[in-house]
Amino acid sequence: MPAEKATALVLRTVEFSETSLVLTLYTREHGKVRGLAKGARRLKGPFESALDLLALCRIVFLRKSSEALDLLTEAKLLRRFRPAGRDLGSLYAGYYIAELLNELTHDYDPNPQLFDLADATLESLAAGEKPAREVLRFELGMLRLLGLMPSLDRCVQCGCEVRPVGRVAFGHVDGGVLCKNCRAGKKQVATVHGGVLRIMAQLADPDCRAWRRMAIDPVSRGELRGLVNHYLYGLLGHKPRMHQYLDSFSE
Repeated sequence: MPAEKATALVLRTVEFSETSLVLTLYTREHGKVRGLAKGARRLKGPFESALDLLALCRIVFLRKSSEALDLLTEAKLLRRFRPAGRDLGSLYAGYYIAELLNELTHDYDPNPQLFDLADATLESLAAGEKPAREVLRFELGMLRLLGLMPSLDRCVQCGCEVRPVGRVAFGHVDGGVLCKNCRAGKKQVATVHGGVLRIMAQLADPDCRAWRRMAIDPVSRGELRGLVNHYLYGLLGHKPRMHQYLDSFSE
């Protein structure tokens, strides 16, 4: 079978034997790939210690036609993920991004824009940008690119316009805002300030260049964080492991 080449982010590593690793990688060309790297734990070999968690690397692998793991044959390190000053907030934020990519994407479903967003976010975290805002931008951008973004301006039930004024009903299970007529009888409905919805829309907009300079007051920031958390819980069916560390990288 022909060898495949790809640029990859290392999402997960599991020791397979004294010398080998089982890896989950997110590649620009092929989407999520799960593979076995024989000899990856040796100091010398075809992987050159390139398969650290969150490292960016160029890989060569043999794609299996069955349910078996792909076989990695080479890896060349392009960039390690090392936050400035060994900042724990940035490190945990990086781990959280890896968890979301692993949980919300499917094998062999390429999304180059999502790969670029993840790569750029990790690079910004390593450079010392504020983790809280970088994470929100990534979460909302990821939801948009995967077609999972909640409806923020139209009732998810009937499609009528919902203006982001005052308090607005948001259905976590339904997937977005609800008008007054459609809210009745719904479960897991929160009320959110319209300004928070506007902030969400701006952070999710790929053409917004001023998102790092947006003024977000502490109350809105907390409400926004809670809204995104609960929406992700609904999508995943569970609470992400790294959510317990979100407070460590608050602004």
